[in-house]
Amino acid sequence: MTKDLSGNSFTKTQIRSWAERNGFADWAVALIWLIVAFVMFQVTAGVVFFALLLIFGEITSAAEVQDVLHNHLDLLFIGNSTGQIVFLGAATFLITKLHLKKERVFNFLRFRWKNDTPTYLFLGAALVVVVQPIILYLGYFNSLLPIPESWSDLQVSQYEMFEQFLKTEGIVWFGLFHIALVPAICEEILFRGYIFRAFQRSWGILLAIILSGLVFGMFHLQVPNLLPLATLGILLATMTWLSRSIWPAIAAHFVNNGGAVLLATAYPDLAFGDVTAETLPSVWLLLASIILTAGVIYAMIYRTEAILE
Repeated sequence: MTKDLSGNSFTKTQIRSWAERNGFADWAVALIWLIVAFVMFQVTAGVVFFALLLIFGEITSAAEVQDVLHNHLDLLFIGNSTGQIVFLGAATFLITKLHLKKERVFNFLRFRWKNDTPTYLFLGAALVVVVQPIILYLGYFNSLLPIPESWSDLQVSQYEMFEQFLKTEGIVWFGLFHIALVPAICEEILFRGYIFRAFQRSWGILLAIILSGLVFGMFHLQVPNLLPLATLGILLATMTWLSRSIWPAIAAHFVNNGGAVLLATAYPDLAFGDVTAETLPSVWLLLASIILTAGVIYAMIYRTEAILE
């Protein structure tokens, strides 16, 4: 018999996944689904966006889509959220059912609420706040790496679209829902729920945390922002492992994205300004961020070890 972090006992036969029992590597099945989910999510977002433009009479053919894109970013976000909910969220549950025994889906995805979960919710939210100066420095270092100009131009174009959208009057609640809440739930189900867990079965916890974080960063197709995104993915995976629950990562993800929405709507020049050596936080603030980040992670580790003793 073996036990998980929750103290639940399983036999070796019980903990073997469908993939293992049929000769497939868990990590391979997870990566295949990640690719399929990404493609279908993008296709769904595009189809819904195009359908909404037709319904509201904004276009009469596909050729007109590019001309009205910047004026209807709200419809684009609705299409994007629909794709995330259907494929990153709901469909991942179905794939997990196929991957595992039906009765263990929620356990596999770590949808657990325990007495100490609220404490981890607070620690997770605190972690993504105190780590922000480190994230800014990582973003700056990422910008110094040689990147094809076309990728940089794509990043600039995306930022310009976000800036235009978030400068719209009365957009805060709409932005919080589509940019913070939906990704916080759906991306966490896919990455910290399914991908991280499958990687853990194949490679162990350390590689699973690092590689799932890297895949999370690559998933966003923002090469100029890969280091910050991968770092956030690693932190979200770490808190999921230590808390034995996906809820702290969902809360932290929401705080991270929601904070960005609020900052962009209140101070767009600060949120979308170029990050240069001159605009970076002071070294003292960076040092404080490193100390506080390490402190919050230590608090999580200490609490987890105390529970397991």
